[in-house]
Amino acid sequence: MTIAIAVGVLALQGAFYEHTKLLKQAVAQLNTEVAVAWKLVEVRTATELDRCDGLIIPGGESTTVSLVAARSNLLEPLRNFVKWIFRIPRVHRKPTWGTCAGLILLAESANRTKKGGQDLIGGLDVRVNRNYFGRQTESFEADLDLPFLSDDVPSSAAPFRGFFIRAPVVENILPSVIGEQTEEAEREETVIAPGKENTHGQAWPVEVMATLPGRSKRLAEKVEVAGLKEEIGDIIAVRQRNVFGTSFHPELTPDARIHVWWLRQVLEAVKAKRSCTSQDVKLDHSRPA
Repeated sequence: MTIAIAVGVLALQGAFYEHTKLLKQAVAQLNTEVAVAWKLVEVRTATELDRCDGLIIPGGESTTVSLVAARSNLLEPLRNFVKWIFRIPRVHRKPTWGTCAGLILLAESANRTKKGGQDLIGGLDVRVNRNYFGRQTESFEADLDLPFLSDDVPSSAAPFRGFFIRAPVVENILPSVIGEQTEEAEREETVIAPGKENTHGQAWPVEVMATLPGRSKRLAEKVEVAGLKEEIGDIIAVRQRNVFGTSFHPELTPDARIHVWWLRQVLEAVKAKRSCTSQDVKLDHSRPA
C-alpha cells in the first residue's frame, strides 16, 4: 500500500528553491526503497502548512522570514506546527528541519539580538549565537563528520561538504523545560520564543548531532554545553524530538544524503501517527455504547 506524504518548504524568503531541488533528488532515491507518494509543497499560507507532514525552514535572513511570517499571519501556525502535541498522546509532533536562519528561528533563545527585534518560532531548547562565524566575506566550506548519516546508512560515511554563510552556532544547550526559557529572557541582547505547549508534562533532551572542532575559542565566553566536554568544538547540528537544526547549508551542495535521512524521519513519524490513530479508532469501536 502506497503512503501519501506531503513535505513543505517555507517559501517566504531564502533558499527554498534549492531545498526543493534536493528534496526531489532525495525522493527519487527513496522511491527505490519504499512505496511513498511524496508531494512537495512551497509553503506561504497557513492552509498550505496545514497540509504538510513535515517542514523545512531554509537559510536566508531570519529577521525577514519572521517579519513576513508575522505579516502573513503564519507565525502562530508555524509555532503550532512545530510545538503542538497531537491529541493522541503517543504520536510525535511533525518533523521540522531548520538550516542556518531556520536554526535561529527554531531556537528557544537567540543572542546578539535587540529585545523585540526578532520573533522566534522555537522548538529547540538551545541558545544560538547569530552570525557567529562572521560576515558574508568570512563564509567558508568545510568537510563535516556527520555520524547520524553513517548510523543510518553505513555507506554514507564519507565527509559532508558544509557551507557556512553568516552562520549561527549552538552556543548553549538549555535545560529542557515546559514553558518559556525565563532565565534566558534576563540576558542582554537575547530574545526567547513563546513557551512550548506540552500537555503530557514531559521534557525532551537535546541531542548534539554534529560539531565542528577547533573554532569555539573564537567566542569571548566559553561555549557552555551541559554534560559535554569543554573541547567539543562548535555545535552545528542538533535534534530535539521532532525538531532538527543545522547551522550550515546542505541545500547548496549536490549531496542529498541529509535530505534522504530527514525524509526517512518524516516517513517514520507519519507511520507512527497513522498506527496510533488506527489503534485509537479500534479502541473507540470496542467500547460499549
